[in-house]
Amino acid sequence: MEIDWERLRAAATEVMRHAYVPYSKFPVGAAALVDDGRVVVGCNVENAAYGVVLCAECGVVSSLHATGGGRIVALSCVDATGEPLMPCGRCRQLLWEQGGPECLIEAVGGPLRMAELLPHAFDVADLEAVTGERPVPVVPDRLAAWRGRGTVFVHPDLSAGQQVWTAYWERSAGDDAGAETGVLEEGPSWDDPAAAITWGLARTPRVVVVDASGTIFWAGEGEPPLEIPVRWGG
Repeated sequence: MEIDWERLRAAATEVMRHAYVPYSKFPVGAAALVDDGRVVVGCNVENAAYGVVLCAECGVVSSLHATGGGRIVALSCVDATGEPLMPCGRCRQLLWEQGGPECLIEAVGGPLRMAELLPHAFDVADLEAVTGERPVPVVPDRLAAWRGRGTVFVHPDLSAGQQVWTAYWERSAGDDAGAETGVLEEGPSWDDPAAAITWGLARTPRVVVVDASGTIFWAGEGEPPLEIPVRWGG
C-alpha cells in the first residue's frame, strides 16, 4: 500500500491543535493509515492526576477500533511544530499490538519499522507459548487460598521401573513456627524435573528439589535461604 506521508503528517498536525495540554503545554497529534485505506487520528489529553494522561497514540488506537478495526500500516506523530515525534515506550507497545513489526513510523530521517523501534517485543506469541504449548499449571479451587504459602518439594520416584519426578505441596514448611502441618496436594509424575518445578512455582515461591542422593537444592524464587544455600541447576 502506498503511503502518503504528507497527508498523514497534515492530519496529525491538524488534530494536534485540539490537544488538551494545560499542564505540560506540549501538544501532540498522531494520524495512522489503516489497512483498508482510512485514516484515524488522536491527540494527547492530560489530567490533573498526571499519571493518567492519554497519549495521542492512545487516541489513534481507540479511533481505530471505534471506526471498524483493522491493522495500522503507518503512523505519523508530530509535536507542536508539526515535526515528526517518536512514540514513547508505552505507545510503541500499543502500536506493535495494532500494527505489528512491519508497521511504519515516520521519523526525521525516514520511516522506521516497529521492529526497529521495539526490538524483542512482547506480544501474543509469548502468551501462546505458555497457554498453548506449555499449559500453565492450575491450582485447584479448594486450595487457592493456600497459594503463596508452604513449600513444594520436588523429588525423584519410580514408575514402571523408570525414574520420574513428582512433587508434593506441604502446607506448613516455611510458614510460621507451630503452623498446622500436612500435605495440601500431591503432584503427578513428570519425565523432566523442570515440569515439576513449574508445577510448584504455580503454587508457592518456595520450591525445594531433593535429588536421588538426598541432597537438597533451592528452586524457588529469589535468593536461596540460609538453610538451603545451593540453587538447583538441573
